[in-house]
Amino acid sequence: MGTLTDCSIALYDRESIGTFAWPQTEDGLYARSYLLPLLERHSETFVANVRTRLYVLAVDDLVLPVTVNEREYDNSYVCSPYTHYVSYAKEELVLLRSRPIRKLLAGMLDGIGLLLRGGQINRAVQVNNWLLSTNLYPRLESRQLEAIVSFLRGRFPQHAVLFRSLDGATNAPLLETLSGMGGTMVPSRQIYVLEPDRMNAKARWLVKRDFALLGKHGYEIVGPDGLTEHDAPRIVELYNALYLEKYSLHNPHFSVELIRLALLEGMLQLHALRREGRIDAVLGYYRRGGIMTTPLFGYDTTLPQETGLYRMLSAVLIGIAARNGLLLHESSGAARFKRNRGAVADIEYMAVFDKHLPARRRWGWNVLASVLRRIGIPIMRKYKL
Repeated sequence: MGTLTDCSIALYDRESIGTFAWPQTEDGLYARSYLLPLLERHSETFVANVRTRLYVLAVDDLVLPVTVNEREYDNSYVCSPYTHYVSYAKEELVLLRSRPIRKLLAGMLDGIGLLLRGGQINRAVQVNNWLLSTNLYPRLESRQLEAIVSFLRGRFPQHAVLFRSLDGATNAPLLETLSGMGGTMVPSRQIYVLEPDRMNAKARWLVKRDFALLGKHGYEIVGPDGLTEHDAPRIVELYNALYLEKYSLHNPHFSVELIRLALLEGMLQLHALRREGRIDAVLGYYRRGGIMTTPLFGYDTTLPQETGLYRMLSAVLIGIAARNGLLLHESSGAARFKRNRGAVADIEYMAVFDKHLPARRRWGWNVLASVLRRIGIPIMRKYKL
């Protein structure tokens, strides 16, 4: 344990976690139910395409998961910057209508990929990494952030220190503080955020129309209390159908064990659409600090598109956010659909602290940040990705 800038800070692994007194707060108990099984049974048990060293970072009365990686270039993007910025990005090029632009960017990504591998981009420590598409943050003071960066630089001197899932809509003070501390702000993706109480009349009408499809097609909404561990394989099947088979294998491969853990401990609030005893769509969300996000979303893609499962599920999600007075972080993708229902676009960033590393290790991050600011952001905004 150390004390930096009047901040108590300590790092625990699977051998030492038994000595940790978990804070008896809502966030502390949530972290214990989520992270302790991952420490005891390893990350691959719950997210099959993530190999990482997981730690628990205790900062005053806050608990943050920390992942440490070396190479692992085939990891999901939640633990692999290379996968996010090169492998996944190359797959996303199909969304661009211009073939010449696609070819140009593919060549550029190949070149950047070589540079990033040479700079060991995956040799990194990620703070507050829950192995999910979007990491929601607790309130962190500047002294705590300074202590975290200083402590991890000392503990892992050969690794860059990263903070993912930063945007102006959900955590502007955090983004501003990390930037002011000298972090390199690397654009990540375009995300969509919805405030249900600010939806215009057209958006409300669309959501109401989407919700009406439930009755039309005979679906009932099943909450967490109506789901059991026997539903876990079907939930994984539906998630895989959308996120892995339709979108990308670089998304996290959630296992049946993770869903069973979520159902048992409530670390994801699962809601499903069921008809005649069969679950055809599912969502799983978590919340923190007045914000909710949905890392688990899926439906039966073999059913006719006109059934509208995605529309129904989205309407249920917006309804949950509205009833609970929560800001809805809708992640990326399905841009036109989300915009039509009131979501607003924002650019998400990754804060990178690498000034303690040799120049050859910093080049990749610097080039990446520059290219994405000059080319990546304009493309995301132009094509509304």
